Amino acid sequence: MSNPNRMQPLVITDCDEVLLRMVYHFRAWLRDHHEITMTVSSNFSGALRHSDGRVLEQAEVWRLLGGFFDSEMHRQDEVPGAIDAIRTLNSHAEVVVLTNLNDERREDRIHQLATFGIDLPVYTNQGPKGPALARIVEERGYDAQGRLRPVFFIDDLAVHHGSVAETVPHVTRLHFVGEPEVAPHTDCAFTAGHAHARIDNWQQALPWLLDRIKEQA
Repeated sequence: MSNPNRMQPLVITDCDEVLLRMVYHFRAWLRDHHEITMTVSSNFSGALRHSDGRVLEQAEVWRLLGGFFDSEMHRQDEVPGAIDAIRTLNSHAEVVVLTNLNDERREDRIHQLATFGIDLPVYTNQGPKGPALARIVEERGYDAQGRLRPVFFIDDLAVHHGSVAETVPHVTRLHFVGEPEVAPHTDCAFTAGHAHARIDNWQQALPWLLDRIKEQA
């Protein structure tokens, strides 16, 4: 018999480089269709160059990112182990996706995840994720008795962990970068004190999350 006093946790996860690979496919698309090379670094500033060596302006980088998400999302594939991990988490918690895409791309992300068998609520956001996550917690973070549920946040960017730590500090935060080429160049939110752990593969991340869920539920 289930314990009526146990609360179902809420897991809020990013998509790109957590569930689905993006940078790898974005870089290939830039090379094959735009003759642009991309150097993997801590950010996109100065990372993209035309064939003549000219560095792309930031506005052009954002335009190309938008173009990728407009027409190339079908290229994206699973971060190894992500699909099974999310299915397992979904049997222990309520899982939703918080992705930094423009609002008009929300339906595209929903359909994209559905092709992998992931049927989850999707929230879109622009900028640091702390305020958006706070709104999700306000909407979904309380049980029928008005008690605050355990909340977990998974994201690949340190800036979002810092934002969440500042805005909703009670949330358990896992910094996860699923692309091996990107991970070494990514500032660590755990080292900065903004995440509770840094784990970059689902083989280790899933048990860590399940242990924390068991402790807090």
